Order: sequence, then C-alpha cells, then structure tokens
Amino acid sequence: MKQLRQLIVCSMIFVFNLAALTAPAHAALIGTEAVAAAQSRQAIEQKIQVALSRDDVARQLTAMGVDPVEAGQRVAALSDTELASLADRIDRLPAGGDLFGTLGAIFVILLITDILGFTKVFPFTRAQR
Repeated sequence: MKQLRQLIVCSMIFVFNLAALTAPAHAALIGTEAVAAAQSRQAIEQKIQVALSRDDVARQLTAMGVDPVEAGQRVAALSDTELASLADRIDRLPAGGDLFGTLGAIFVILLITDILGFTKVFPFTRAQR
C-alpha cells in the first residue's frame, strides 16, 4: 500500500511539474484599424492586379519591355502608401468611353431642355412654354 501511495504521489508531482512547464497563452485584441488596413490593402492590390491582367495593359507593358508577371510581383512588394498612390493614379486615368455616345447624350439633353424652354441653344426648336 505504501508503494502504491508513493507511486501515485510521484506521478502527481510529475504531472503537475509537466503542466507548469507549458507556456501560458497570451491573447490580445486586434484593432479595427489594423483589420481595415489589411483588408484595404488586399482590395487595392487586387484592383491593381486586375488592371495589370487586362490584355491591353499587358501588351503595353510588353511593348515597353516589362514582363507583366514581374510587374505583378513588384506590385505585391509595394508599401501601403505607394500602393494607394498607384491605385489613385489608376482611378484618375480616362476610362476610354465612347465619345460619340457622350456627345449624343449631351445633344439629346440640350434638345429636351430647349423644347421645354429651360435653355435656348438650338435655333430650330420652339419652346413649349
């Protein structure tokens, strides 16, 4: 009986010492700004990668002697401020819209406002007022 008690006590000492050797877990809250910044960076980087994957952009990069794959890798290595600056530049580029469609829409709007009597741009219209 005494040997069984000693065996149990020694086992318990061993287990408690083993439990004390484990490192405690440290948890901290992640701020909303950090999460938003990470998601924002991913969204901006994905937007730039989509722009680089377009056929016309890839052809232009190749014509300028830049490998499109290497350009994509370099985008991933940009800092947050450089990435935001590049995304802003892409947003400010002209979209290459249809010039005749835009002019046609402006003509129709001016024609309607002339007919309604709000403006007098075209001499061939008579105001309804």
